[in-house]
Amino acid sequence: MLLTMICLTFVVFYLVNLEPNLKKLALTQTNSRATQEQIDSWLQRYGYRDPFLLRYAEWMGLWPKQPAVDAQGKAIPRFSYCGDTVTPRLSGVLQGDFGCSTKFRTTVGKKLFPALEATGILMFWVMMVMIPGALIIGVLAGMREGSKTDRTLSVVAIGSTATPEYVSGVIFTVIFATWLGWFNGSAASATSRGITFVNFTLPVMTLAIYGMGYIARMTRASMVEVMTAQYIRTARLKGLRFRAVVLKHALRNALIAPFTVIMLQFPWLLTGVVVVEIMFRYQGFGYTLVEAAGNNDIDLLLGCSLVSVFIVLITQLISDVGYAFLNPRIRVQ
Repeated sequence: MLLTMICLTFVVFYLVNLEPNLKKLALTQTNSRATQEQIDSWLQRYGYRDPFLLRYAEWMGLWPKQPAVDAQGKAIPRFSYCGDTVTPRLSGVLQGDFGCSTKFRTTVGKKLFPALEATGILMFWVMMVMIPGALIIGVLAGMREGSKTDRTLSVVAIGSTATPEYVSGVIFTVIFATWLGWFNGSAASATSRGITFVNFTLPVMTLAIYGMGYIARMTRASMVEVMTAQYIRTARLKGLRFRAVVLKHALRNALIAPFTVIMLQFPWLLTGVVVVEIMFRYQGFGYTLVEAAGNNDIDLLLGCSLVSVFIVLITQLISDVGYAFLNPRIRVQ
């Protein structure tokens, strides 16, 4: 995991610091009509023309971060609004300093972590709605393969998965906000006035509906396979009630494959919230990521990428450990 994270951060750092991105940053920080000489002067002054590996080491916190230099060669803080000093010091990711946001004129941590908290609350309630609903649909459909219930629930699951977030989001907005008039507030106020039922329901519904169908289909497939196993037939022949057979014998084994799929929903939610948060102006991680990319906020974009990589790796680790816990054959081997 550590090696993967280092490699990915190196690649992301390289892509974010390509020459066109640096020029856009210089233009936004100086003047949109700045000449090439003025752009090169600003990039040189603030250390963006330093060797690539040196800048990567400074960002990671492996090398002391150097101050900027004015036209007279005097050391000045790189970004005074982030508390930078003229004294070289180790101040990078390893020290908990993710850099300075040139768009919001504050440290990356002060902008990124509140956004992550808002998105974490959103993701929690999406999971609380999505996982139980998907498991119930999948189990009910897989208990009796080929029945009317199975076919109906399968059509619902496929339809929800085939509908992108930006389509279902528009549909929910038209139904609940325009036709029924339930939502008079805007989701943009979710982080400014507090999260309420009014400004929070539509994003949760949009994300939960899209992911629910995929988990339900996987659960159904696992349930169908388990229900045809020999030990299920033996339990039925012993006279156990159908409900007891499903809950005590079939369900745990049927949850092995869906568990892996459920853990994969966390990385998906990080990309899904980008669309939904922009659509409903919910100021969370996705909204911050788009703002950073649109304004070429290099340090904030790197911070968002670092968090994304970390969450993906952690969820994969939990998925592997959980799979071994649910499946005794893995532990025996």
